[in-house]
Amino acid sequence: MGQTIRWGVMGCARIARMQVVPAILRCPNAHLQAVASRDTAKLTEFRSLFGDFTRHESYEALIHDPAVDAVYIPLPNSLHRAWSIRAMRAGKHVLCEKPLALNAAEAVEMIRTSRDCGVLLM
Repeated sequence: MGQTIRWGVMGCARIARMQVVPAILRCPNAHLQAVASRDTAKLTEFRSLFGDFTRHESYEALIHDPAVDAVYIPLPNSLHRAWSIRAMRAGKHVLCEKPLALNAAEAVEMIRTSRDCGVLLM
């Protein structure tokens, strides 16, 4: 078994709550390290559902958390590019919800950033 990946989740979207976080918890080499939301009530709900994790009240704090290896981004489509690039520049691997970008030029920029930063973009 390889290294454990410590995941940070950016936001408390339904897809994160219903699908991705439960999958992280079932995976033997994954750990839910941190969740960020500007809504503290949603963070409290997430904690009641998924146990202990580091709470961040900003996305910026999440991507600069040294205990997070990879970030899952289930934000609105218009925010995928900006937050994926910020996370990659902070040295985080990124799993971005679909669609990856709003157009081909944004996708190319994201791929280029991934390569330049030496991190994975999925």
